[in-house]
Parts: sequence; C-alpha cells; structure tokens
Amino acid sequence: MNIRRGVAEANGLELAYEDMGDVLHPPIILVMGLSAQLTLWPLGFCEGLVAEGHRVIRFDNRDIGLSSKLSDLKVKGPVWKRMVRAQLGLSSPVPYTLMDMADDVLGLLDFLQIRRAHIVGASMGGMITQIFAAKYPDRVRSVGIIFSSTNQALLPPPKPSALKLLTSGPGKGATSEQYIAHSAKFMRAIHSPNYPFSDAELLEMARASHARSFYPAGVLRQYNAILGTGSLRSYAKRITKPTVVIHGDADPLVRPACGRAVARAVPRSQWLLVKGMGHDLPPGVWPVITQALITNMMRS
Repeated sequence: MNIRRGVAEANGLELAYEDMGDVLHPPIILVMGLSAQLTLWPLGFCEGLVAEGHRVIRFDNRDIGLSSKLSDLKVKGPVWKRMVRAQLGLSSPVPYTLMDMADDVLGLLDFLQIRRAHIVGASMGGMITQIFAAKYPDRVRSVGIIFSSTNQALLPPPKPSALKLLTSGPGKGATSEQYIAHSAKFMRAIHSPNYPFSDAELLEMARASHARSFYPAGVLRQYNAILGTGSLRSYAKRITKPTVVIHGDADPLVRPACGRAVARAVPRSQWLLVKGMGHDLPPGVWPVITQALITNMMRS
C-alpha cells in the first residue's frame, strides 16, 4: 500500500496525516480519539476501505502524535469539577474545546482541497465528527460514529477500573518501559473480549506508539476538551447526512448507552451493536464495521 505522508497547515496548526488510495476516489476522513495517534486506525482496516474504492486519510489530532503541540496552553483548576459538570452535560472553561478540534478537520479538508468527504470518528473522534457534521453539512457525504457519545447529562460513566487507568499514569519518575507497560495494561482493560490481543501484541503496540510520540500534557488537554465542551446532543440532532452509529456491547470505557444516545439523537441514523466488541478495533471486527460504513456511504 502506497502511503502519502504530509503535514497540513490547518486552523493555525500543523496536522500530520497519511493519505491512501486513488486521489480520484471518494475520500474518507478518519478522526481518532483521546490520546490516540493516527496509527490507532489499523493499517489493515484502512486498506479494507481502500479496497472498497475509497481514498482514506488518517491524521493526528492536535496535541498528539506528530501534529502541533499546544504547550503554551495550561489547564487550570481541579479536574474533578469539570468531570462533575461534564456528567451533567455542562461545559467548563478549558484551553480548547471539541469545537476547535472540529475546525481542525475543516482545515485539513481545505488543505487537501477536498470539497466533501465521508467523515468517520471513533470515541472522542466521534464527538468531533458530530460537531463537524452539524456545523459543516455541505462538506460531508456521510457520517460514521464508532464507540462514542453525545456527552449529555446522566449517561453511564466509564467502568471505574478503566477510568482510573485512563486518568492516571505509572507514577512520577516512571521509565519509558513503565509507561509502555501502563499503556498495554490500559489497552487490556478496554479490549474486545471476543477478539483479544496477546500480551506480547499489546506491548508491541504500546512500544510502537511510545516510540512515535510521547506527550502526556497533550492527552490532558484533549481530555479537558471533552470535559469542557458539554453536551453534544444539540449538534447530533442537526446532522442531516446518512449516519451509522456503531458500538460494542462490551465497551467498558464509553458504555453502549452512550452510543445509543447518539443514534437516538441523529435523525434517521442506523444503529449497530457489535457483540463482544470493546473500545478498540481488533481485526475480528473490521469486516462488520467496514461493511456497515460502506453501506451507509452508499445511502449518500
């Protein structure tokens, strides 16, 4: 697979991206989640979409991977207050919000001179996708939202053990190997029980991610972007393009009820609950997700 790599000047930032497939084919923009580099869209998954006749673009969000780091922006005040407000669907002051990150996607499209694209987001990327599809409907062909949420009031929170691993690290002064081990432990906590990776595979994925980029401060700002944005339900209700909402029934991080909330809010959306899928994209789920996305794209 020939991969065209570049850096887009978008929304005042530099966004690292990878572009696959024929540039004349309908484009798909893949938007990843919290702390997740573009490599969390597995190459084999992307190749499957290319094989279906699409151009596929995955990119690093701001503050992660090889994209711009906003080190001059500081998160102020106790995070627990923002967590409480977020659970009630309320916004809070933060360095930047998911609305800003949706504008990053717009800047990427403009840089690549793509008029309209299929937009597919996972987790936080699904939240960004809801905002983008509502704000810029003329730039959207179809919408795919994978294990995400509207963040509206009183949705079930993550499983405590998964949330603890997400919001904590291996401790002050930890070595690279300890950070890698912690990352692998987190991936194990949110994995798809019907499609498990081996411990060796998880460690290898964590090591590759760590080697490509390690920037915890950016993860903190991204997390606060989620907490600070508030409910997305009003955005989801404004989506007019064909939409499929996909979720795993074993997701411990973003519970299935959160995905159902998205499907209920988006008019005429399709809902797919995948048995035995958690909060990751193992090879075993690629065929069902790819087929659901392609079927939805055909509706456009």
